[in-house]
Amino acid sequence: MSLPIALISTDFDGTLFAEFENPPVPGHLQDLIADLQSQGAKWVINTGRELSSLMESMSRAHLRIKPDYLVVVEREIFVRQDSQYVELAEWNQACDHAHAELFAQVRLDLPRLLDWVGENFASATVYEDEWSPLCLIAEKPTDAAAIHDYLDGYCREIPHLTVVRNDVYARFSHEQFNKGTALREIARRLGISPDQTLAAGDHLNDLSMLSLDFARYLVTPSNAVDEVKATVRRQAGYISPLAQGHGVADGVLHHLRTISSKSGIKGNTGISLDKAT
Repeated sequence: MSLPIALISTDFDGTLFAEFENPPVPGHLQDLIADLQSQGAKWVINTGRELSSLMESMSRAHLRIKPDYLVVVEREIFVRQDSQYVELAEWNQACDHAHAELFAQVRLDLPRLLDWVGENFASATVYEDEWSPLCLIAEKPTDAAAIHDYLDGYCREIPHLTVVRNDVYARFSHEQFNKGTALREIARRLGISPDQTLAAGDHLNDLSMLSLDFARYLVTPSNAVDEVKATVRRQAGYISPLAQGHGVADGVLHHLRTISSKSGIKGNTGISLDKAT
């Protein structure tokens, strides 16, 4: 493949999608991704949402483009086949098995974890769903950070257990299945290296894929949280002065311009690098 960026992984909420903008995904970003896809690049939406929620929001956004892959609940992989998204059964079944074994240990300790949250943050909502025996919605980000710290301490008692958090939302997960490892699995199946991969995200649950281990080209929009900006900056990634989808488009073009300007880069990206952002 001649494209220097052959795989694009974008978070959804706050990165690609801005619910109260019209359109929620900027048209020029859709045009840019469509250009890349037309030349063989693959696009992944890599989100913490579950599948039905993501599909509903994609439909309401009236996207003119369709992702080639979906990563949902930060770990399950689906691939587009015609008009449907079909699960990557081998990966998803291994993911389910690993989580079932891990969460069997966690359930023994749920009473004390729930008691601690209730005693210290009575306004937080704690519940169980099919992806985690403990899910959390805190009243405010500072509460979520404090609960996250406590749960991180608990995770040190249970091998492979981690907390995944986005703003005031959090849940338990297996450390081997996250946005980064799911992206790596997709890349492996496509025969695409990290050197040909771009990842864009804005919040804490994106940190696992915002890593040079999985993507050489890192992007974060201006609305990203400070920890994400620091992580991207430390790895020489691009922090856009623009927010959300406008920032993603700006970041993709920034990396393509940088690639194009470097000596020794062969081939033409085939993308107009003067698109408005």
